[in-house]
Amino acid sequence: MKQLLLVFILILASCQKKENEVPTQEADSSTNLDSIPTPQLTLEQANNLALLPLHCVDQEYPNKMGHVTAAPEDQKRPTVQHPVFYGCFDWHSAVHGHWSAVALLKQFPELDNASELLQKLTSNITAANVAVEIDYLNSENNQTFERTYGWAWLLKLQQELDTWNTAEGKQMAAALQPLTDLVSQRYVEYLPKLNYAIRVGEHSITAFGIAFAWDYAVHAKNEALKQAIESKAMEFYSNDQNCPISWEPSGYDFLSPCLEEVDIMRRVLPASDFHEWLAQFLPGIENGKLDLELGEVSDRTDGKLVHIDGLNLSRAWVLYGLANQYDQYDNLIEIADEHITYTLPNLVADDYEGGHWLGSFAIYALQEAGKN
Repeated sequence: MKQLLLVFILILASCQKKENEVPTQEADSSTNLDSIPTPQLTLEQANNLALLPLHCVDQEYPNKMGHVTAAPEDQKRPTVQHPVFYGCFDWHSAVHGHWSAVALLKQFPELDNASELLQKLTSNITAANVAVEIDYLNSENNQTFERTYGWAWLLKLQQELDTWNTAEGKQMAAALQPLTDLVSQRYVEYLPKLNYAIRVGEHSITAFGIAFAWDYAVHAKNEALKQAIESKAMEFYSNDQNCPISWEPSGYDFLSPCLEEVDIMRRVLPASDFHEWLAQFLPGIENGKLDLELGEVSDRTDGKLVHIDGLNLSRAWVLYGLANQYDQYDNLIEIADEHITYTLPNLVADDYEGGHWLGSFAIYALQEAGKN
């Protein structure tokens, strides 16, 4: 495993600028960020990124269950408790590990390990296994399990499967759909009860939890889910101004509280309203002014500290998404390029703490970069 990851690091490093050559936004103003090319997801990179889900979607241990135990019989091994999403250290990482595999197979069907990766996916995502996952979410003490971070990635996985026009893709999409329907309904029930936005940079952040869910609602034409998200986004964020982005990053962030709010509001607001809102929310951003300090990781063997690598990647995908939707924010692309270029060479250390999930963040960020 370590040898494979070492190869991955060398390949990524060869096509990215060295870490100490990439300036931060606080560097000398004479630095020319235009010299940083927008990274692209290539077959070579895809082959190496595919090693991450290949080696983790069926890696049962170590495992963080996140489980409420009500009785002795509730103590089950991960493969029994979660027969679909038991790998990659925890449930939500297993979900976006599966998403990573599907996304790569769709874009690069000629992947070196395509057949092995597909076999693992189809073995996990079956109707019988999904039924066990549904029973777990319906159990009395676990109905809020993975709310809303894991829920959001599940809907993203369903959307990816729904748009994969292969026999295996259709089979897995049909098998997963009942669990997706349950999670969608959980959103509709939960959001009206949430009186206050959660504005942290980790799993529970509301803005991220509803952004991916919005994409699925639009894709699936699920009006109840769409309306629940739009109503809550407007209630929480429509009057926000002067987001303190200079306070970021916080120590364990892997999502930006300010930028994730931008990500959902660009989805739900009409164009003219959004531009007006954004100018008040992050003054100067309309002119390409964004005071972002690149996140630096001191110890990539620490599962919390390595979150900062994820922050750089998620910031990048938000900025790419904004520029993809509205041309007037194209001047933010260089900031996104800086973040992703800085982070990619550090993506995989020779441990499990970042490798089990950061690949998913890199793939999504590279997908958004590729739309420019």
